[in-house]
Amino acid sequence: MIRYLAKRFLSLTLSLIAASLVIFAVIEVIPGDPAAFMLGLNARPEAVEALRDQMGLNNPLFLRYLSWVGGLLTGDFGTSWTYKTPVAELVSDRIWVSLPLAVYALILSTLVAFPAGILAAARRGGLGDVSIMGATQLGVAIPNFWFAMILVLVFAINLRWFPSGGFPGWDDPLAALKSLTLPAIALALPQAAILARVMRSSLLDMLSEDFIRTARAKGLSRRQALWRHAVRNALIPVLTIIGLQFAFLLAGGIIIEQVFFLPGLGRLIFQSISARDLIVVESVVMLLVFTVIVVNFTVDLAYALVDPRLRSRG
Repeated sequence: MIRYLAKRFLSLTLSLIAASLVIFAVIEVIPGDPAAFMLGLNARPEAVEALRDQMGLNNPLFLRYLSWVGGLLTGDFGTSWTYKTPVAELVSDRIWVSLPLAVYALILSTLVAFPAGILAAARRGGLGDVSIMGATQLGVAIPNFWFAMILVLVFAINLRWFPSGGFPGWDDPLAALKSLTLPAIALALPQAAILARVMRSSLLDMLSEDFIRTARAKGLSRRQALWRHAVRNALIPVLTIIGLQFAFLLAGGIIIEQVFFLPGLGRLIFQSISARDLIVVESVVMLLVFTVIVVNFTVDLAYALVDPRLRSRG
């Protein structure tokens, strides 16, 4: 197990180094001079050059990269050029919107997908299976931003059950959860559809395995064999999807946060790109990439717990 963990940790470290190089290179080639953007079109070249020196933009790229990575390793994400605030403070304010939203959406997705996938596999070819697969195909096809606007129209404007946008803060937890409910549902719908299809497919593969036939031969019914043996062994591909979905929900909610005017990380990235606030974009994207890689690392560990054979292979 120690050898397995060491290999996975080495892979995590190399992935982070590669991600930091790619992020820094991509952000640096974005058109537009941040200093000129901040000073406006009528700024004098001398003023623009002085601001570039102050912001460190005239330093060699290699030194800027080392300075940025060194700051990340010590917890110093730099200072926003637009907000004049440490990036760490901006992230700490916004993460308490994006993280609960991602967790909320993932919980809703899992609660819907697991029973749906298991029911579809248990009744393969039946009316329940056909209905669930049809619903999941519709869920995958519907754009989440369009579904979000429908939710606002029905539940916020017509029924007035939930707010149409904004976030009141966590001083009132009930109001905060109500404000995140519609965005979480909008994010969860396509993820639940994907997860249910993967769960069904994985279970059907397990039900055709020899150990399931042996269990059936010993007297277990199809339903008993499914619940006692197939479900656990079908979890490996499902865990992969859950890990990827959490990373997507945390990093990919930019459009939904825009629709509901949520002050999360996605909206912060969007605003920072518009303002050419490169240090914020680099640091927040790197933080999200770090989260994705750590989640995948955690999923690998979950693999080893679910299937001990992976530890011996690692």
